[in-house]
Amino acid sequence: MTNAGELPHGLDLGALVVEPPRDPAHGDVATNAALTLARPAGRKPRDIAEPLARRLAQRDEVANAEVAGPGFINLRLTPAFWQGHLAALQAAGPAYGNSELGGGEKVNVEYVSANPTGPLHVGHARGAVFGDALAALLEKAGYVVTREYYINDAGAQVDVLARSLHLRYRQALGEEIGTIPEGLYPGEYLVAVAEALAEQDGDRWLAAAESDWLEPLRIFASEAMMALVRQDLAALGISQEVFSSERAVVEDGKVDSTLANLEARDLIYQGVLDPPKGKKPDDWEPRPQTLFRATDFGDDVDRPIAKSDGSWTYFATDMAYHRDKVERGFASLIDVWGADHGGYVKRMKAAVSALSQGRVELDVKLCQMVKLSRGGEPVKMSKRAGSFVTLRDVVDEVGRDVVRFIMLTRRNDAPLEFDFTAVTEQSRDNPVFYVQYAHARACSVLRQAAAAFALPLPQAELSFLTHEDELALIKLLAGWPQLVESAAAAHEPHRVAFFLHDVAAAFHQLWNRGKGEDDLRFIIAEDAALTAARLALVGGVASVIASGLAVMGVTPVEEMR
Repeated sequence: MTNAGELPHGLDLGALVVEPPRDPAHGDVATNAALTLARPAGRKPRDIAEPLARRLAQRDEVANAEVAGPGFINLRLTPAFWQGHLAALQAAGPAYGNSELGGGEKVNVEYVSANPTGPLHVGHARGAVFGDALAALLEKAGYVVTREYYINDAGAQVDVLARSLHLRYRQALGEEIGTIPEGLYPGEYLVAVAEALAEQDGDRWLAAAESDWLEPLRIFASEAMMALVRQDLAALGISQEVFSSERAVVEDGKVDSTLANLEARDLIYQGVLDPPKGKKPDDWEPRPQTLFRATDFGDDVDRPIAKSDGSWTYFATDMAYHRDKVERGFASLIDVWGADHGGYVKRMKAAVSALSQGRVELDVKLCQMVKLSRGGEPVKMSKRAGSFVTLRDVVDEVGRDVVRFIMLTRRNDAPLEFDFTAVTEQSRDNPVFYVQYAHARACSVLRQAAAAFALPLPQAELSFLTHEDELALIKLLAGWPQLVESAAAAHEPHRVAFFLHDVAAAFHQLWNRGKGEDDLRFIIAEDAALTAARLALVGGVASVIASGLAVMGVTPVEEMR
């Protein structure tokens, strides 16, 4: 329209959207073009929408274009347009949906990052699956992704781990230790670690002073726990390329250099904070502290970076770690944390903004806890862990594919209930079964067709696919590339699970109609041409479901047992 002089040249089209309408009755796609361009063009929206709709209606792929409301344009596209998308799906195969949206941009996704003090629990499983699926989704959208785990091996909790190990070590050497003292880790997972320590060092640490054994046992215990963590993650199908150590960050002087950098830019000062909200004046003791100017970068208050004893706060070491990620050249950082870290988000985003001088954005995704039940009844804690249900317990019982799929059936910031009974039921109410059954059913149809026709089928003529249910299914499949891009841009891998459920529902519906209406069956022995077209559709269903499950880290099944 700009070429015809109806609109001025150089208009910003960045806010223009073309997407399926919420109500399918309004058409196949809708655009806000007229509403977006009205103000900069100095025109009323409908004065732009009406000529634009007339022009769009002249295109071969547009069956109908109409203006709705204040200036939305709704389009209905021809069957040939949708049949062409199915042909593109066939040609692309597993690569269908791959995108260049990311343009090779480097992204760091850090997830799990549990303290190395024991086996992973089911809450860690949710963050692990979310982070891993998000990484795969970003890769499909054209980003270069590094999967990372940050080992918190420099804090007081590792001292507690070492003391807990020393107690179990004494037990391994034959000493009666009685009840595990309050404040130590009670889980039985340390028994095997202690036996390994006793086999390696004998009674070397039995009568030694804590000052002698604390450091070597910290290292021994941390390494043993991380080996256990890696095994748990492998059981869930997760392999991260980078494991960064908090201890190494401190020992390599990265905290000192980071704070020196901020101090040189006048972003660190000595000051006194106001009392926290809800504190009574007589409960508050104002004292000078070393503070980071977090409020300059969007935080609510400035943040302490040193404790009263002069040691660095966790925030200081986390700042140094994130600066290291920035210096490794990542264009964006994504951290996946538990919901209990919500109060830490603003300060960390402020830190990354300061450390990168605004070049790098940090997106923190909080994962809510998982409620475990069995037939509606709460599940008891693990004896091995001593205080929680382990990730391995859950994977061993229901399998990694079920765990991974269910963890993505809700937004990461919404509570999730994991019922062992429900997630293994073979019913349409179980999304894992429902989607996997659709893939297996599609594979079964293709096997049956191969057996029914002695000769190879002719090249699929997709113009035979004209039934409303067939076209509705093609439209869904054609939405996979857009879904990949929108989910990747929003950092929301759960959208993939929702999409696959919709595809499965449409496919099951078409399959069921074929049971009652012979002319809608996928395989029609006397009509090889129509069968070939419908098998192309069935193959497209299998391909898109397999592609989506690959993003989720779930193996598609070809037969249900």
